[in-house]
Amino acid sequence: MFNDLDPVLHSQVRLAIMTLLIGVKSAEFGFLFENINTTKGNLSFQLTKLKEAEYITITKSFKGNYPLTTCAITEKGIHAYENYVQAMETYFSEFKNKHNKNLKK
Repeated sequence: MFNDLDPVLHSQVRLAIMTLLIGVKSAEFGFLFENINTTKGNLSFQLTKLKEAEYITITKSFKGNYPLTTCAITEKGIHAYENYVQAMETYFSEFKNKHNKNLKK
């Protein structure tokens, strides 16, 4: 009845990263850090986990004299995110159906 939830995406920070990237396709590390409530070290760690799962790519370059890390979502990442959202919608839908039935009693 319920689909398994992707353990890679079932993390608050990784899900936040993917949610931001799904809308913009790529983003700089600074943008992600400003929009996600975590430390720089944890953000780096979670980005590595997403990269290892091939859900994102990470590009290192320079902007002037400063290092620049840019992350982009992959097709595999888009597919995994869409599956995760669909699975969560199923969970919520089941809850709403049972909750509404209990209210009618």
